[in-house]
Amino acid sequence: MLPKEQTIQMIEAMGNLFPHATCELVHKNAFELLIAVMLSAQTTDVSVNKITPELFRRYPTPEAFLDAPVEDIMEQLKTIGLYRNKAKFIKGCCRKLMDEFNGMVPNKRSELESLPGVGRKTANVVLSVAFNLPAIAVDTHVERVTKRLGICPPEATVREVEEILMQQLPKELWSIAHHRLIFFGRYQCTARNHDHDICIQLLKENKPIKVQ
Repeated sequence: MLPKEQTIQMIEAMGNLFPHATCELVHKNAFELLIAVMLSAQTTDVSVNKITPELFRRYPTPEAFLDAPVEDIMEQLKTIGLYRNKAKFIKGCCRKLMDEFNGMVPNKRSELESLPGVGRKTANVVLSVAFNLPAIAVDTHVERVTKRLGICPPEATVREVEEILMQQLPKELWSIAHHRLIFFGRYQCTARNHDHDICIQLLKENKPIKVQ
């Protein structure tokens, strides 16, 4: 496992490679972000962004989702994976938002995780992006890249990856580190077979990479 100094250097290098790394899920507020992150499970952000404009036009609030038959919501989600379960989770989530949080998205992890369909990763994304609170969301890109670069051991669980990153990085880097790792894994060090030496060289050179 890399020492703290090298881990920080790698995250900073990723920031130079991808200076505009940020959440790629299109949203206007915390509620839209919450729903978009829920929809992104086992689905690409690109696929989610294709359906959310119309989805949020039809259902801009928790109340609107509650008023809609679940079959109608499923119809709007049918191009993404697990759409049936996701539609049911959204209904349950909106019901709890209305019943317990006055229709507002809470800004505490425990309260976010109490919502149907919301796990730790989703909660961390919402805390970080919507409320600017330090949090590290570990998705498949973050887990794979940190293990590939030796920041985390190969056998580490998702929760352990999060805890290691929290220990290795200063709190002010937590949120941006999540986005930088995602961009590095999404646009450079992909899951497909590739020459990993190029990835290491790019980190050393720190030259910005253009994202299409």
